[in-house]
Amino acid sequence: MTEARITVNGKETPIAPAAPHTTVLDFLRERGLTGTKEGCAEGECGACSVLVARPGVHKPTDWVAVNACLVPAAALDGQEVITSEGLATVGAPGTPPELHPVQQEMAVRGGSQCGYCTPGFVCSMAAEYYRPGRCAHADPSGGTEAHTDPEHGPNGFDLHALSGNLCRCTGYRPIRDAAFAVGEPADEDPLARRREQAPPAAVATEYARDDSTFLRRGTLAETLRELRERPDAVVVAGSTDYGVEVNIRSRRAGCVIAIDRLPELRELRVESDHIEIGAALTLTEIERRLDGQVPLLAELFPQFASRLIRNGATLGGNLGTGSPIGDSPPVLLALEASLLLADADGEREVPLADYFTGYRQSVRRPGELIRAVRIPLPLARVTAFHKIAKRRFDDISSVAVAFALDIEDGIVRRARIGLGGVAATPIRALATEAALEGRPWTVETVEAAARVLRGEGTPMDDHRASSLYRSAMLGQSLKKLHAQTTEAVSS
Repeated sequence: MTEARITVNGKETPIAPAAPHTTVLDFLRERGLTGTKEGCAEGECGACSVLVARPGVHKPTDWVAVNACLVPAAALDGQEVITSEGLATVGAPGTPPELHPVQQEMAVRGGSQCGYCTPGFVCSMAAEYYRPGRCAHADPSGGTEAHTDPEHGPNGFDLHALSGNLCRCTGYRPIRDAAFAVGEPADEDPLARRREQAPPAAVATEYARDDSTFLRRGTLAETLRELRERPDAVVVAGSTDYGVEVNIRSRRAGCVIAIDRLPELRELRVESDHIEIGAALTLTEIERRLDGQVPLLAELFPQFASRLIRNGATLGGNLGTGSPIGDSPPVLLALEASLLLADADGEREVPLADYFTGYRQSVRRPGELIRAVRIPLPLARVTAFHKIAKRRFDDISSVAVAFALDIEDGIVRRARIGLGGVAATPIRALATEAALEGRPWTVETVEAAARVLRGEGTPMDDHRASSLYRSAMLGQSLKKLHAQTTEAVSS
């Protein structure tokens, strides 16, 4: 057994005697760091946000905001955490701490009312404050020319960083004003300087209490051997799904195996004929490392939950749960992705279209992991992702439709359409694809294909939408695509 420890606000703190299922939120609060709050226990409100030092995309280390209510404390063994209490700079004895720039702006601009949600806002804002390259997009005139949308400030601040912090009792404007007022980190800022050093290395962990164990092995081979011996173990990466079950459904797994730091699951390679994305890379890491190279994924990411969730969630986890309303499967189906499945005996490649077999069921065998997602190249030229939900962002879709079309000389040469929320599994709209291929990209073709698309899957009535509404949205989504792309295709 290892003596699991977390460095919290610069001080090494043992995890014991916490149980393996204890969340980072409870671990911190039990040690007097009560700025970290529980609001929803589902990763929706952001009151529990903290900063974690993670491998950086553009610098050695990134400060990443995560939901402390979802992550097991044991998952941060050997890692560094900063809470809202740790952001302020300690002054001389007898003097109060100096507020962090983010805290200062929230205070002077009235960004806090009851204060319950404020520490979480501050941590999410601090992660964006330290994001490398943020100030490179700032408008030096103080205007808004640097950005063309209302979700970015003149200082380069991306408001999507706060999409997972949902309390609005103060009114959103002063919070936004505070976000748009922060400048560039000072040269002497210790957290800014920390980005230039390597993050803590992943450590092998075996933490056991009360007949429950949390494991992290150092290599994929070791992990796969462990899974062969413990086929009933729960596999976690970002814990954005499992953490909800722990909190809301009181799930207590006998063994949890973490795969989020396995090097073999964290590679991203762009080859001549495909792109391979490691299953344990977070969505934020994928988004920033691809930097728009796959437009359909770039369109998906802002609509996938919140930034706080995307900082932990992985493609492997989203596909592994097998949910019919997961946001990534329709997109990956349209991209004709395949999955690389690994176990102790070797590896196999399975087209995603053949992966799902039933509601939350798949061809994945006991002891088998998704190692990577492979997307073939070249990519389709006309792509779109339409997510129909009750909110623009941070919501569960009623229907999700992803399109990938090749249109040449006004003719649809190839069509791939992925659907979510209309059947027991994510599906390809095969009949609609056939109705489009080889036909002109005209209103007549689209109207006929839209009628076919309305009948794809088996839409159901539930609290999110009726079956009639879902069918109608399927047809409308194709018409919307045609309206959006006709001018671009003709030009």
